[in-house]
Amino acid sequence: MIKRISLGLLIMALSTSCVSKKVFQDLENKHANLKKENRKLSDENAALTKDRNQLDLKSKDLQGQLDKLKAERDKLAADYAATKSTLDNLKSSYSALENDSSAALNANVKKNRELLAQLEAKEKALAAEQERLNKLSAELKERSARVDELEGIMAAQEANLTALKNRLSKALNSFQGKGLTVEQKNGKVYVSMENKLLFGSGSWTVNPEGKKAVVEVAKVLADNPDIAVLIEGHTDNVPYGGTGQITDNWDLSTKRATAIVNIIRENKTVDPKNLTAAGRSEFAPVAGNETADGKAKNRRIEIILTPKLDEISKLLNEL
Repeated sequence: MIKRISLGLLIMALSTSCVSKKVFQDLENKHANLKKENRKLSDENAALTKDRNQLDLKSKDLQGQLDKLKAERDKLAADYAATKSTLDNLKSSYSALENDSSAALNANVKKNRELLAQLEAKEKALAAEQERLNKLSAELKERSARVDELEGIMAAQEANLTALKNRLSKALNSFQGKGLTVEQKNGKVYVSMENKLLFGSGSWTVNPEGKKAVVEVAKVLADNPDIAVLIEGHTDNVPYGGTGQITDNWDLSTKRATAIVNIIRENKTVDPKNLTAAGRSEFAPVAGNETADGKAKNRRIEIILTPKLDEISKLLNEL
Protein backbone atom coordinates (compact mmCIF):
# COMPACT_ATOMS: atom_id res chain seq x y z
CA MET A 1 0.00 0.00 0.00
CA ILE A 2 2.81 2.43 0.88
CA LYS A 3 4.48 1.64 -2.46
CA ARG A 4 1.24 2.43 -4.37
CA ILE A 5 0.75 5.69 -2.51
CA SER A 6 4.37 6.71 -3.11
CA LEU A 7 4.00 5.86 -6.85
CA GLY A 8 0.84 7.92 -7.05
CA LEU A 9 2.51 10.84 -5.34
CA LEU A 10 5.46 10.60 -7.72
CA ILE A 11 3.20 10.68 -10.81
CA MET A 12 1.31 13.67 -9.47
CA ALA A 13 4.59 15.43 -8.66
CA LEU A 14 5.77 14.90 -12.25
CA SER A 15 2.51 16.23 -13.63
CA THR A 16 2.34 19.70 -12.11
CA SER A 17 4.05 21.90 -9.55
CA CYS A 18 0.66 22.76 -7.98
CA VAL A 19 0.07 19.08 -7.17
CA SER A 20 3.61 18.96 -5.67
CA LYS A 21 2.41 21.33 -2.98
CA LYS A 22 -0.39 18.91 -2.20
CA VAL A 23 2.15 16.08 -2.02
CA PHE A 24 4.21 18.16 0.36
CA GLN A 25 1.14 18.75 2.54
CA ASP A 26 0.21 15.04 2.48
CA LEU A 27 3.72 14.07 3.43
CA GLU A 28 3.76 16.64 6.16
CA ASN A 29 0.45 15.25 7.54
CA LYS A 30 1.83 11.75 7.36
CA HIS A 31 4.93 12.89 9.23
CA ALA A 32 2.73 14.41 11.94
CA ASN A 33 0.78 11.16 12.23
CA LEU A 34 3.99 9.19 12.51
CA LYS A 35 5.25 11.54 15.20
CA LYS A 36 1.96 11.08 16.99
CA GLU A 37 2.30 7.29 16.73
CA ASN A 38 5.89 7.48 18.02
CA ARG A 39 4.76 9.60 20.95
CA LYS A 40 1.94 7.17 21.61
CA LEU A 41 4.44 4.29 21.80
CA SER A 42 6.64 6.29 24.16
CA ASP A 43 3.58 7.18 26.29
CA GLU A 44 2.54 3.52 26.39
CA ASN A 45 6.04 2.56 27.53
CA ALA A 46 5.90 5.26 30.25
CA ALA A 47 2.37 4.14 31.23
CA LEU A 48 3.60 0.55 31.62
CA THR A 49 6.37 1.67 33.96
CA LYS A 50 3.88 3.80 35.92
CA ASP A 51 1.41 0.89 36.21
CA ARG A 52 4.18 -1.38 37.43
CA ASN A 53 5.13 1.13 40.14
CA GLN A 54 1.47 1.47 41.18
CA LEU A 55 1.16 -2.32 41.45
CA ASP A 56 4.25 -2.38 43.66
CA LEU A 57 2.68 0.27 45.92
CA LYS A 58 -0.60 -1.68 46.10
CA SER A 59 1.30 -4.85 47.00
CA LYS A 60 3.13 -3.04 49.81
CA ASP A 61 -0.20 -1.65 51.08
CA LEU A 62 -1.79 -5.12 51.08
CA GLN A 63 1.25 -6.52 52.91
CA GLY A 64 0.81 -3.82 55.55
CA GLN A 65 -2.87 -4.70 55.97
CA LEU A 66 -1.94 -8.39 56.17
CA ASP A 67 0.61 -7.73 58.94
CA LYS A 68 -1.93 -5.61 60.84
CA LEU A 69 -4.56 -8.35 60.62
CA LYS A 70 -2.04 -10.94 61.81
CA ALA A 71 -1.32 -8.78 64.87
CA GLU A 72 -5.04 -8.38 65.58
CA ARG A 73 -5.58 -12.11 65.17
CA ASP A 74 -2.73 -12.88 67.59
CA LYS A 75 -4.21 -10.47 70.13
CA LEU A 76 -7.61 -12.12 69.84
CA ALA A 77 -5.96 -15.53 70.20
CA ALA A 78 -4.20 -14.35 73.37
CA ASP A 79 -7.48 -12.94 74.76
CA TYR A 80 -9.19 -16.19 73.91
CA ALA A 81 -6.52 -18.20 75.72
CA ALA A 82 -6.76 -15.96 78.80
CA THR A 83 -10.55 -16.16 78.87
CA LYS A 84 -10.46 -19.92 78.48
CA SER A 85 -7.96 -20.18 81.35
CA THR A 86 -10.26 -18.14 83.56
CA LEU A 87 -13.17 -20.36 82.60
CA ASP A 88 -11.21 -23.48 83.44
CA ASN A 89 -10.35 -22.06 86.84
CA LEU A 90 -13.97 -21.28 87.46
CA LYS A 91 -15.00 -24.78 86.49
CA SER A 92 -12.42 -26.31 88.82
CA SER A 93 -13.81 -24.32 91.73
CA TYR A 94 -17.43 -24.86 90.80
CA SER A 95 -17.87 -27.81 93.17
CA ALA A 96 -16.66 -25.76 96.10
CA LEU A 97 -19.01 -22.94 95.22
CA GLU A 98 -22.00 -25.31 95.42
CA ASN A 99 -21.54 -25.35 99.22
CA ASP A 100 -21.76 -21.56 99.45
CA SER A 101 -24.90 -19.59 99.95
CA SER A 102 -27.56 -19.60 97.29
CA ALA A 103 -26.85 -15.94 96.47
CA ALA A 104 -23.12 -16.52 96.00
CA LEU A 105 -23.83 -19.58 93.87
CA ASN A 106 -26.16 -17.66 91.61
CA ALA A 107 -23.62 -14.86 91.25
CA ASN A 108 -20.93 -17.29 90.19
CA VAL A 109 -23.29 -19.05 87.79
CA LYS A 110 -24.10 -15.69 86.22
CA LYS A 111 -20.42 -14.81 85.94
CA ASN A 112 -19.74 -18.20 84.40
CA ARG A 113 -22.42 -17.62 81.77
CA GLU A 114 -21.01 -14.17 81.02
CA LEU A 115 -17.56 -15.65 80.53
CA LEU A 116 -18.98 -18.32 78.27
CA ALA A 117 -20.75 -15.64 76.21
CA GLN A 118 -17.53 -13.60 76.03
CA LEU A 119 -15.63 -16.68 74.96
CA GLU A 120 -18.15 -17.43 72.23
CA ALA A 121 -18.06 -13.81 70.99
CA LYS A 122 -14.25 -13.84 70.88
CA GLU A 123 -14.30 -17.14 68.99
CA LYS A 124 -16.63 -15.61 66.38
CA ALA A 125 -14.50 -12.47 66.11
CA LEU A 126 -11.36 -14.55 65.73
CA ALA A 127 -13.00 -16.65 62.99
CA ALA A 128 -14.12 -13.50 61.14
CA GLU A 129 -10.65 -11.96 61.31
CA GLN A 130 -9.10 -15.22 60.12
CA GLU A 131 -11.48 -15.29 57.15
CA ARG A 132 -10.61 -11.68 56.30
CA LEU A 133 -6.92 -12.47 56.68
CA ASN A 134 -7.24 -15.45 54.33
CA LYS A 135 -9.04 -13.29 51.76
CA LEU A 136 -6.41 -10.57 51.87
CA SER A 137 -3.65 -13.16 51.68
CA ALA A 138 -5.22 -14.66 48.55
CA GLU A 139 -5.62 -11.22 46.95
CA LEU A 140 -2.03 -10.31 47.78
CA LYS A 141 -0.80 -13.61 46.35
CA GLU A 142 -2.81 -13.09 43.14
CA ARG A 143 -1.57 -9.52 42.65
CA SER A 144 2.00 -10.55 43.38
CA ALA A 145 1.72 -13.28 40.76
CA ARG A 146 0.45 -10.79 38.18
CA VAL A 147 3.22 -8.32 39.02
CA ASP A 148 5.77 -11.12 38.68
CA GLU A 149 4.24 -12.10 35.34
CA LEU A 150 4.33 -8.50 34.11
CA GLU A 151 7.94 -8.08 35.22
CA GLY A 152 8.80 -11.35 33.51
CA ILE A 153 7.24 -10.22 30.23
CA MET A 154 9.02 -6.85 30.43
CA ALA A 155 12.33 -8.54 31.23
CA ALA A 156 11.86 -10.99 28.37
CA GLN A 157 11.03 -8.12 26.03
CA GLU A 158 14.17 -6.25 27.08
CA ALA A 159 16.21 -9.43 26.62
CA ASN A 160 14.70 -9.94 23.16
CA LEU A 161 15.57 -6.36 22.24
CA THR A 162 19.13 -6.89 23.42
CA ALA A 163 19.35 -10.11 21.39
CA LEU A 164 17.94 -8.28 18.36
CA LYS A 165 20.46 -5.45 18.79
CA ASN A 166 23.32 -7.95 19.12
CA ARG A 167 22.20 -9.85 16.04
CA LEU A 168 21.98 -6.63 14.01
CA SER A 169 25.41 -5.57 15.25
CA LYS A 170 26.84 -8.92 14.20
CA ALA A 171 25.12 -8.86 10.80
CA LEU A 172 26.32 -5.29 10.13
CA ASN A 173 29.78 -5.70 11.64
CA SER A 174 31.51 -5.30 8.28
CA PHE A 175 29.91 -1.87 7.87
CA GLN A 176 31.11 -0.48 11.21
CA GLY A 177 33.23 2.61 10.70
CA LYS A 178 31.37 3.43 7.49
CA GLY A 179 28.78 5.68 9.05
CA LEU A 180 26.63 2.88 10.49
CA THR A 181 25.72 2.45 14.17
CA VAL A 182 23.38 0.13 16.11
CA GLU A 183 22.03 1.37 19.44
CA GLN A 184 19.43 0.24 22.01
CA LYS A 185 17.59 2.93 23.98
CA ASN A 186 14.12 3.78 25.31
CA GLY A 187 12.86 0.26 24.67
CA LYS A 188 13.78 0.39 20.96
CA VAL A 189 16.68 -0.51 18.68
CA TYR A 190 18.03 2.17 16.32
CA VAL A 191 20.05 1.39 13.19
CA SER A 192 21.52 4.64 11.86
CA MET A 193 23.19 4.84 8.43
CA GLU A 194 24.83 8.01 7.18
CA ASN A 195 24.08 8.94 3.59
CA LYS A 196 27.70 8.45 2.59
CA LEU A 197 27.03 4.72 2.93
CA LEU A 198 23.74 4.82 1.02
CA PHE A 199 23.25 7.68 -1.43
CA GLY A 200 25.04 10.06 -3.72
CA SER A 201 24.49 13.79 -3.27
CA GLY A 202 20.89 14.74 -4.08
CA SER A 203 20.05 11.15 -5.04
CA TRP A 204 17.65 8.62 -3.56
CA THR A 205 19.12 5.66 -5.42
CA VAL A 206 20.83 3.32 -2.95
CA ASN A 207 24.38 2.42 -3.97
CA PRO A 208 25.53 -1.26 -3.98
CA GLU A 209 27.44 -1.07 -0.69
CA GLY A 210 24.51 0.53 1.10
CA LYS A 211 22.08 -1.99 -0.37
CA LYS A 212 24.16 -4.84 1.12
CA ALA A 213 23.72 -3.31 4.58
CA VAL A 214 19.95 -2.87 4.12
CA VAL A 215 19.63 -6.47 2.88
CA GLU A 216 21.32 -7.68 6.09
CA VAL A 217 18.86 -5.67 8.16
CA ALA A 218 15.97 -7.22 6.19
CA LYS A 219 17.25 -10.73 6.99
CA VAL A 220 17.08 -9.98 10.71
CA LEU A 221 13.61 -8.42 10.37
CA ALA A 222 12.39 -11.54 8.56
CA ASP A 223 13.14 -13.56 11.70
CA ASN A 224 11.35 -11.04 13.97
CA PRO A 225 7.77 -10.66 12.68
CA ASP A 226 6.53 -9.01 15.89
CA ILE A 227 8.68 -5.90 15.45
CA ALA A 228 7.29 -2.62 14.06
CA VAL A 229 9.79 -0.91 11.73
CA LEU A 230 9.92 2.85 11.12
CA ILE A 231 12.34 4.04 8.43
CA GLU A 232 13.11 7.77 8.71
CA GLY A 233 14.96 9.87 6.16
CA HIS A 234 16.95 12.89 7.45
CA THR A 235 18.85 15.72 5.74
CA ASP A 236 21.09 18.58 6.84
CA ASN A 237 19.85 22.19 6.75
CA VAL A 238 21.24 23.02 3.30
CA PRO A 239 18.24 23.71 1.01
CA TYR A 240 17.86 21.34 -1.92
CA GLY A 241 19.16 23.15 -4.99
CA GLY A 242 18.53 20.61 -7.73
CA THR A 243 15.75 20.39 -10.26
CA GLY A 244 13.48 17.71 -11.61
CA GLN A 245 11.57 15.23 -9.48
CA ILE A 246 12.71 16.61 -6.09
CA THR A 247 11.18 19.82 -4.71
CA ASP A 248 12.95 20.22 -1.35
CA ASN A 249 14.57 18.41 1.59
CA TRP A 250 11.22 17.03 2.75
CA ASP A 251 10.71 15.40 -0.61
CA LEU A 252 14.28 14.08 -0.74
CA SER A 253 14.19 12.60 2.79
CA THR A 254 10.87 10.88 2.07
CA LYS A 255 12.07 9.37 -1.22
CA ARG A 256 15.20 8.07 0.49
CA ALA A 257 13.18 6.46 3.29
CA THR A 258 10.88 4.88 0.70
CA ALA A 259 13.89 3.56 -1.23
CA ILE A 260 15.06 1.73 1.90
CA VAL A 261 11.56 0.30 2.44
CA ASN A 262 11.53 -1.03 -1.12
CA ILE A 263 14.83 -2.86 -0.58
CA ILE A 264 13.56 -4.42 2.66
CA ARG A 265 10.37 -5.52 0.86
CA GLU A 266 12.47 -7.48 -1.60
CA ASN A 267 12.76 -10.00 1.24
CA LYS A 268 9.35 -11.63 0.87
CA THR A 269 9.44 -13.00 4.43
CA VAL A 270 9.19 -9.47 5.88
CA ASP A 271 5.55 -8.46 6.52
CA PRO A 272 4.94 -5.12 4.69
CA LYS A 273 2.35 -4.21 7.34
CA ASN A 274 5.19 -3.78 9.84
CA LEU A 275 6.97 -1.18 7.66
CA THR A 276 6.50 2.61 7.70
CA ALA A 277 8.49 5.20 5.72
CA ALA A 278 8.78 8.82 6.88
CA GLY A 279 10.69 11.92 5.77
CA ARG A 280 11.96 14.15 8.59
CA SER A 281 13.88 16.64 6.39
CA GLU A 282 16.35 18.71 8.49
CA PHE A 283 14.22 18.93 11.63
CA ALA A 284 15.59 16.05 13.73
CA PRO A 285 19.37 16.61 13.68
CA VAL A 286 21.78 14.59 15.81
CA ALA A 287 24.63 17.09 15.43
CA GLY A 288 25.14 20.76 14.67
CA ASN A 289 25.00 21.88 11.05
CA GLU A 290 27.83 24.37 11.55
CA THR A 291 30.52 21.90 10.43
CA ALA A 292 30.88 19.49 7.53
CA ASP A 293 31.16 16.58 9.96
CA GLY A 294 27.95 17.59 11.74
CA LYS A 295 26.08 17.90 8.45
CA ALA A 296 27.34 14.47 7.40
CA LYS A 297 25.96 12.93 10.61
CA ASN A 298 22.59 14.59 10.07
CA ARG A 299 22.29 13.24 6.50
CA ARG A 300 21.18 9.74 7.47
CA ILE A 301 18.59 6.99 7.45
CA GLU A 302 17.33 5.71 10.79
CA ILE A 303 15.66 2.30 11.05
CA ILE A 304 13.76 2.22 14.35
CA LEU A 305 12.63 -1.20 15.62
CA THR A 306 9.85 -1.22 18.23
CA PRO A 307 8.38 -4.34 19.90
CA LYS A 308 4.62 -4.67 19.87
CA LEU A 309 3.04 -4.21 23.32
CA ASP A 310 -0.19 -6.20 22.84
CA GLU A 311 0.66 -8.89 25.43
CA ILE A 312 1.63 -6.38 28.12
CA SER A 313 -1.46 -4.24 27.45
CA LYS A 314 -3.70 -7.30 27.76
CA LEU A 315 -2.14 -8.25 31.12
CA LEU A 316 -2.53 -4.70 32.48
CA ASN A 317 -6.21 -4.67 31.48
CA GLU A 318 -6.72 -7.84 33.52
CA LEU A 319 -5.25 -6.34 36.70
